[in-house]
Amino acid sequence: MSEKKVAIITGASRGIGRATAVELAKAGYFTVINYKENELAAAETLKLVQKAGGTGETLKFDVVNTAQTKENISSIAGRHGRIHVLVNNAGINADGLFLLLGEEEWDSVINTTLKGFYNMTKPVLREMIKNKSGSIVSVSSVAGIMPNRGQTNYSAAKAGLIGASRSLAVEVARFGIKVNVVAPGLIETDMIKDAPIAEIKKVIPMARVGKPEEVARVIRFLCSDDASYITGQTISINGGMC
Repeated sequence: MSEKKVAIITGASRGIGRATAVELAKAGYFTVINYKENELAAAETLKLVQKAGGTGETLKFDVVNTAQTKENISSIAGRHGRIHVLVNNAGINADGLFLLLGEEEWDSVINTTLKGFYNMTKPVLREMIKNKSGSIVSVSSVAGIMPNRGQTNYSAAKAGLIGASRSLAVEVARFGIKVNVVAPGLIETDMIKDAPIAEIKKVIPMARVGKPEEVARVIRFLCSDDASYITGQTISINGGMC
């Protein structure tokens, strides 16, 4: 009997998180679908996981809340025995020119991405170290690599995620744990629903926005044994943007 593989995906009620849950389900993972507020959307993700032939569960908690996160990760490990994969996908944006950016807009974006990374990764890592294996993939952005007006908070958060992941990869490689990052460009999600898509396409060599599934497939690869010698890397998925 093959071992049950468990993957936690934060912010999995929609977009890249939802697509990732489905892709990992196809690869045989039991998917833990984390969400903060939208219970109906999370339930829809679970339906798609089941439609793909997989199994999973929805779990409501805020990755910024340290106590909630510790409690839920402990519960996951207790119920399922092991945690094989963590995908740090939860993130928000609150765009605006820096001089007009409020403290709350700065803190909320930074905390969701970076404190969320800390709160999720630290307890999961303890579980992975016990078993001398695991894969952690964090979802950054092209904004963490390239400059973009009106996104100093978002760029800082996503660039910080890249730096933190690279350093962590060096620390835990000897335990058989991989730590990588994907940096999507413009992807067809709610985050760009009000963006000027026609103008955006002009700066993308492929002349189109990406699909969540195109990001999810790279995440699935990085979590697989096919990526057994890949760690500390940032994979850009952006249609050729430099």
